[in-house]
Amino acid sequence: MEKIAFLGLGSMGEPMARRLLAAGHPLTVWNRTASRAEPLRAAGARLADGPAEAVRDAGIVVTMLADPAAAHAVADDLIPALRPGTHWIDTSTVGPKTVRQLAARLPDGVSLTDAPVMGSVDRAAAGTLWVLAGGPLPGPVRTVLGRFGEVTECGAPGSGAALKLVLINAAIGGVALVAESLRLGDALGLPTGLVREELARGPLAGAVARAFADGSHFPVALAAKDVALATAHAPLPLSRAVHALLTARPDLADQDLGSIRTPVPAT
Repeated sequence: MEKIAFLGLGSMGEPMARRLLAAGHPLTVWNRTASRAEPLRAAGARLADGPAEAVRDAGIVVTMLADPAAAHAVADDLIPALRPGTHWIDTSTVGPKTVRQLAARLPDGVSLTDAPVMGSVDRAAAGTLWVLAGGPLPGPVRTVLGRFGEVTECGAPGSGAALKLVLINAAIGGVALVAESLRLGDALGLPTGLVREELARGPLAGAVARAFADGSHFPVALAAKDVALATAHAPLPLSRAVHALLTARPDLADQDLGSIRTPVPAT
């Protein structure tokens, strides 16, 4: 079994790493907050002191990090320790520009596959994520990505990161529209349950399901980051309005995206 290093054990990274451990892969893990790695260490993973130590003996490196700044900071430590023949899989949502920048920093003989995922913590734990893979997909990489869920081959390096921005912004915008529709229904004196039920019968059914999903955790702050990545690539007035909505509620920053349907605090 391929030796794997997994870096970034947040809400998504921890259950993804656990899937690899359960499949029998020798696993080394690292997280900036070391206490987040303790459950995996107790389950049999080796805990590294830093990114360089984590990747030194790995054939495959998987990262799940919060944003471009975190990806570059971790890369500063791990890239010098990568050996020829190592495959790096980045499952973070960082956009194609960051993917290209990271790929340009790699030494000869090291490949980078961008493979961001669609789905929340419940699907990560179940191994039913939607994996959007761009760049090289040698056999060992395909095997690892298959542990996470269904893999869509997107094309050239950066294409997975690009498609993730398209899909996640559609999802975030849909939840924002549901939240606004609920507020409109309330203003018109309609029962919330009636509005929710009828919205769920129409074209917004998927967005309604996500807005009220149990077992999901996609922090509003990370949703705002994803929308900002998208608006940097094209004029997207609706997405900019959604970004303004997401950033106007600092009290919800750590809450799941569905929380934006809660009433705005009185001023």
